[in-house]
Amino acid sequence: MSKLTPQLRPKNYFDERATREMAQHLKPRERTRAATLAYACRILAMTGQEAGLAGQISVRSERPGAYWTLRFGLGFDEATPADFIEVDQDLTTLSGDGMANPATRFHLWVYRARPDVQAIIHTHSPWASALAAARQPLTVVQMDMTPFHNDCAFLADWPGVPIADDEGVMISEALGNKKSIILAHHGYLTAGCSVEEAAYLSVYLERAARLQIRAQAFGALKPVPDQLAQEAHDYLLKSSIVRATFDYWCRQIDAPGTTRLSPLD
Repeated sequence: MSKLTPQLRPKNYFDERATREMAQHLKPRERTRAATLAYACRILAMTGQEAGLAGQISVRSERPGAYWTLRFGLGFDEATPADFIEVDQDLTTLSGDGMANPATRFHLWVYRARPDVQAIIHTHSPWASALAAARQPLTVVQMDMTPFHNDCAFLADWPGVPIADDEGVMISEALGNKKSIILAHHGYLTAGCSVEEAAYLSVYLERAARLQIRAQAFGALKPVPDQLAQEAHDYLLKSSIVRATFDYWCRQIDAPGTTRLSPLD
Protein backbone atom coordinates (compact mmCIF):
# COMPACT_ATOMS: atom_id res chain seq x y z
CA MET A 1 0.00 0.00 0.00
CA SER A 2 1.30 3.44 -0.94
CA LYS A 3 2.45 5.65 1.89
CA LEU A 4 0.13 8.30 0.43
CA THR A 5 -2.92 6.09 0.84
CA PRO A 6 -4.79 7.26 3.93
CA GLN A 7 -5.60 4.76 6.63
CA LEU A 8 -9.30 3.97 6.82
CA ARG A 9 -10.57 4.55 10.34
CA PRO A 10 -14.00 4.01 11.88
CA LYS A 11 -16.31 7.01 12.15
CA ASN A 12 -16.19 7.07 15.93
CA TYR A 13 -12.45 7.89 15.69
CA PHE A 14 -13.23 11.14 13.87
CA ASP A 15 -16.18 11.90 16.12
CA GLU A 16 -14.08 11.55 19.26
CA ARG A 17 -11.23 13.56 17.77
CA ALA A 18 -13.56 16.36 16.65
CA THR A 19 -15.16 16.43 20.10
CA ARG A 20 -11.77 16.80 21.78
CA GLU A 21 -10.64 19.51 19.39
CA MET A 22 -13.89 21.45 19.70
CA ALA A 23 -13.48 21.44 23.47
CA GLN A 24 -9.99 22.83 22.98
CA HIS A 25 -10.65 25.44 20.31
CA LEU A 26 -14.29 26.53 20.60
CA LYS A 27 -14.32 28.72 23.67
CA PRO A 28 -17.85 29.98 24.39
CA ARG A 29 -18.33 33.64 25.27
CA GLU A 30 -19.43 34.22 28.85
CA ARG A 31 -22.50 36.42 29.23
CA THR A 32 -24.92 37.33 31.97
CA ARG A 33 -28.30 35.63 31.93
CA ALA A 34 -29.99 38.87 30.91
CA ALA A 35 -27.55 39.50 28.06
CA THR A 36 -27.95 35.94 26.80
CA LEU A 37 -31.73 36.32 26.80
CA ALA A 38 -31.48 39.65 24.98
CA TYR A 39 -29.20 38.18 22.33
CA ALA A 40 -31.54 35.23 21.88
CA CYS A 41 -34.43 37.63 21.26
CA ARG A 42 -32.41 39.59 18.72
CA ILE A 43 -31.40 36.34 16.99
CA LEU A 44 -35.05 35.34 16.68
CA ALA A 45 -35.84 38.74 15.16
CA MET A 46 -32.82 38.56 12.83
CA THR A 47 -33.97 35.17 11.52
CA GLY A 48 -37.47 36.36 10.71
CA GLN A 49 -39.26 35.03 13.77
CA GLU A 50 -40.79 38.29 14.91
CA ALA A 51 -44.39 37.59 15.92
CA GLY A 52 -45.67 40.88 17.27
CA LEU A 53 -46.20 40.34 20.98
CA ALA A 54 -46.99 36.64 20.57
CA GLY A 55 -43.39 35.42 20.77
CA GLN A 56 -42.13 34.32 24.16
CA ILE A 57 -38.83 33.41 25.78
CA SER A 58 -38.14 32.33 29.34
CA VAL A 59 -35.41 30.80 31.47
CA ARG A 60 -35.84 28.96 34.74
CA SER A 61 -34.99 30.97 37.85
CA GLU A 62 -32.99 29.70 40.80
CA ARG A 63 -36.11 30.52 42.82
CA PRO A 64 -38.42 27.46 42.79
CA GLY A 65 -41.50 27.88 40.62
CA ALA A 66 -40.23 31.10 39.03
CA TYR A 67 -38.74 32.09 35.69
CA TRP A 68 -37.30 35.10 33.87
CA THR A 69 -39.00 36.39 30.74
CA LEU A 70 -39.20 39.42 28.45
CA ARG A 71 -41.61 41.96 29.88
CA PHE A 72 -44.86 42.13 27.99
CA GLY A 73 -45.25 44.87 25.40
CA LEU A 74 -41.87 44.48 23.66
CA GLY A 75 -40.95 42.72 20.43
CA PHE A 76 -37.91 40.46 20.11
CA ASP A 77 -36.04 43.13 18.15
CA GLU A 78 -36.36 45.63 21.01
CA ALA A 79 -35.07 43.43 23.82
CA THR A 80 -32.20 44.67 25.98
CA PRO A 81 -30.74 43.06 29.11
CA ALA A 82 -32.77 45.46 31.28
CA ASP A 83 -36.08 44.25 29.84
CA PHE A 84 -36.33 40.89 31.61
CA ILE A 85 -38.42 40.28 34.70
CA GLU A 86 -38.71 37.40 37.15
CA VAL A 87 -42.22 36.10 37.79
CA ASP A 88 -43.67 33.40 40.04
CA GLN A 89 -46.19 30.65 39.30
CA ASP A 90 -49.04 33.17 39.49
CA LEU A 91 -47.17 35.44 37.04
CA THR A 92 -46.65 38.00 39.79
CA THR A 93 -43.53 40.07 39.11
CA LEU A 94 -40.79 39.34 41.65
CA SER A 95 -37.88 41.23 40.10
CA GLY A 96 -37.81 44.04 37.57
CA ASP A 97 -40.61 46.22 36.26
CA GLY A 98 -43.52 45.20 34.08
CA MET A 99 -45.71 42.16 33.55
CA ALA A 100 -45.21 38.79 31.86
CA ASN A 101 -46.99 37.84 28.67
CA PRO A 102 -50.10 36.08 30.06
CA ALA A 103 -49.59 33.31 27.50
CA THR A 104 -46.33 32.26 29.15
CA ARG A 105 -48.42 30.45 31.77
CA PHE A 106 -47.93 27.19 29.87
CA HIS A 107 -44.16 27.53 30.39
CA LEU A 108 -44.80 26.79 34.07
CA TRP A 109 -46.23 23.39 33.20
CA VAL A 110 -43.29 22.49 30.98
CA TYR A 111 -40.82 23.45 33.72
CA ARG A 112 -42.76 21.39 36.27
CA ALA A 113 -42.83 18.32 34.03
CA ARG A 114 -39.24 18.60 32.78
CA PRO A 115 -36.49 19.29 35.36
CA ASP A 116 -33.96 19.09 32.52
CA VAL A 117 -35.48 22.07 30.70
CA GLN A 118 -33.86 25.39 31.57
CA ALA A 119 -35.19 27.62 28.79
CA ILE A 120 -38.26 27.80 26.55
CA ILE A 121 -38.94 29.67 23.31
CA HIS A 122 -42.30 29.90 21.61
CA THR A 123 -43.07 31.82 18.42
CA HIS A 124 -45.52 31.96 15.53
CA SER A 125 -42.73 32.04 12.95
CA PRO A 126 -43.81 31.95 9.28
CA TRP A 127 -42.69 28.50 8.14
CA ALA A 128 -43.28 26.57 11.36
CA SER A 129 -46.68 28.24 11.56
CA ALA A 130 -47.40 27.09 8.01
CA LEU A 131 -46.77 23.50 9.11
CA ALA A 132 -48.96 24.15 12.14
CA ALA A 133 -51.72 25.58 9.93
CA ALA A 134 -51.58 22.48 7.74
CA ARG A 135 -51.52 20.25 10.85
CA GLN A 136 -48.35 18.55 9.63
CA PRO A 137 -45.72 17.08 11.94
CA LEU A 138 -42.08 17.61 11.03
CA THR A 139 -40.47 14.99 8.77
CA VAL A 140 -36.67 14.77 8.94
CA VAL A 141 -35.52 14.56 5.33
CA GLN A 142 -32.19 16.43 5.32
CA MET A 143 -29.10 16.70 7.50
CA ASP A 144 -29.86 20.13 8.97
CA MET A 145 -33.20 18.77 10.18
CA THR A 146 -31.67 15.89 12.13
CA PRO A 147 -31.50 17.72 15.50
CA PHE A 148 -35.25 17.00 15.50
CA HIS A 149 -35.02 13.29 14.74
CA ASN A 150 -37.28 11.54 17.28
CA ASP A 151 -37.11 14.83 19.16
CA CYS A 152 -39.96 16.96 17.78
CA ALA A 153 -43.44 16.22 19.06
CA PHE A 154 -46.74 17.21 17.46
CA LEU A 155 -49.92 18.48 19.09
CA ALA A 156 -52.75 17.99 16.60
CA ASP A 157 -55.43 19.93 18.48
CA TRP A 158 -55.27 23.61 19.38
CA PRO A 159 -56.29 24.19 22.99
CA GLY A 160 -56.88 27.91 22.42
CA VAL A 161 -54.91 30.90 23.65
CA PRO A 162 -52.67 29.38 26.36
CA ILE A 163 -53.46 31.79 29.18
CA ALA A 164 -54.98 29.19 31.54
CA ASP A 165 -53.74 25.96 33.12
CA ASP A 166 -55.51 23.40 30.90
CA GLU A 167 -53.48 24.51 27.90
CA GLY A 168 -50.24 24.12 29.87
CA VAL A 169 -51.15 20.57 30.86
CA MET A 170 -52.00 19.65 27.29
CA ILE A 171 -48.86 21.17 25.77
CA SER A 172 -46.49 19.73 28.38
CA GLU A 173 -48.01 16.26 28.02
CA ALA A 174 -47.74 16.40 24.23
CA LEU A 175 -44.11 17.57 24.45
CA GLY A 176 -43.22 14.58 26.63
CA ASN A 177 -39.46 14.10 26.81
CA LYS A 178 -38.70 15.84 23.51
CA LYS A 179 -36.96 19.17 22.97
CA SER A 180 -39.37 20.63 20.40
CA ILE A 181 -43.01 20.52 19.38
CA ILE A 182 -45.15 21.73 16.49
CA LEU A 183 -48.46 23.07 17.83
CA ALA A 184 -51.25 22.66 15.25
CA HIS A 185 -53.09 25.87 14.32
CA HIS A 186 -50.57 27.72 16.50
CA GLY A 187 -46.76 27.70 16.21
CA TYR A 188 -43.92 25.86 17.90
CA LEU A 189 -42.03 25.49 21.16
CA THR A 190 -38.42 24.59 21.87
CA ALA A 191 -37.24 23.46 25.31
CA GLY A 192 -33.49 23.56 25.83
CA CYS A 193 -30.99 22.76 28.54
CA SER A 194 -29.88 26.39 28.13
CA VAL A 195 -31.02 29.59 26.45
CA GLU A 196 -28.42 28.96 23.77
CA GLU A 197 -29.81 25.51 22.99
CA ALA A 198 -33.42 26.72 22.91
CA ALA A 199 -32.42 29.49 20.46
CA TYR A 200 -30.36 27.08 18.32
CA LEU A 201 -33.33 24.72 18.08
CA SER A 202 -35.66 27.59 17.26
CA VAL A 203 -33.59 28.81 14.34
CA TYR A 204 -33.12 25.32 12.93
CA LEU A 205 -36.75 24.33 13.46
CA GLU A 206 -37.92 27.29 11.40
CA ARG A 207 -35.41 26.34 8.68
CA ALA A 208 -36.55 22.71 8.84
CA ALA A 209 -40.18 23.72 8.39
CA ARG A 210 -39.27 25.87 5.39
CA LEU A 211 -37.27 23.03 3.84
CA GLN A 212 -40.07 20.52 4.35
CA ILE A 213 -42.67 22.76 2.73
CA ARG A 214 -40.42 23.48 -0.25
CA ALA A 215 -39.36 19.86 -0.70
CA GLN A 216 -42.98 18.67 -0.78
CA ALA A 217 -43.42 20.51 -4.06
CA PHE A 218 -41.15 17.93 -5.68
CA GLY A 219 -42.94 14.83 -4.45
CA ALA A 220 -43.28 12.52 -1.49
CA LEU A 221 -40.75 13.01 1.32
CA LYS A 222 -38.31 10.24 2.20
CA PRO A 223 -37.04 10.43 5.80
CA VAL A 224 -33.34 10.13 6.58
CA PRO A 225 -32.59 6.54 7.69
CA ASP A 226 -33.07 6.17 11.42
CA GLN A 227 -29.49 5.24 12.40
CA LEU A 228 -27.91 8.03 10.35
CA ALA A 229 -30.45 10.56 11.56
CA GLN A 230 -29.82 9.67 15.20
CA GLU A 231 -26.07 9.89 14.68
CA ALA A 232 -26.41 13.36 13.16
CA HIS A 233 -28.87 14.41 15.87
CA ASP A 234 -26.38 13.63 18.60
CA TYR A 235 -23.49 15.27 16.76
CA LEU A 236 -25.27 18.52 15.89
CA LEU A 237 -26.56 18.93 19.44
CA LYS A 238 -23.10 18.79 21.00
CA SER A 239 -22.92 21.70 23.41
CA SER A 240 -19.73 23.01 21.79
CA ILE A 241 -21.47 23.29 18.41
CA VAL A 242 -24.58 24.84 19.93
CA ARG A 243 -22.62 27.46 21.88
CA ALA A 244 -20.27 28.28 18.99
CA THR A 245 -23.24 28.76 16.66
CA PHE A 246 -24.97 31.01 19.18
CA ASP A 247 -21.78 33.06 19.52
CA TYR A 248 -21.63 33.42 15.73
CA TRP A 249 -25.18 34.76 15.65
CA CYS A 250 -24.31 37.17 18.46
CA ARG A 251 -21.43 38.49 16.36
CA GLN A 252 -23.89 39.08 13.55
CA ILE A 253 -26.08 41.06 15.95
CA ASP A 254 -23.05 43.13 16.99
CA ALA A 255 -21.89 43.76 13.42
CA PRO A 256 -21.66 47.40 12.26
CA GLY A 257 -25.02 48.77 11.22
CA THR A 258 -27.01 46.76 13.73
CA THR A 259 -28.28 47.73 17.16
CA ARG A 260 -25.49 46.64 19.46
CA LEU A 261 -25.80 44.90 22.79
CA SER A 262 -23.07 44.87 25.38
CA PRO A 263 -22.40 41.16 26.01
CA LEU A 264 -21.79 41.69 29.70
CA ASP A 265 -24.61 44.11 30.59
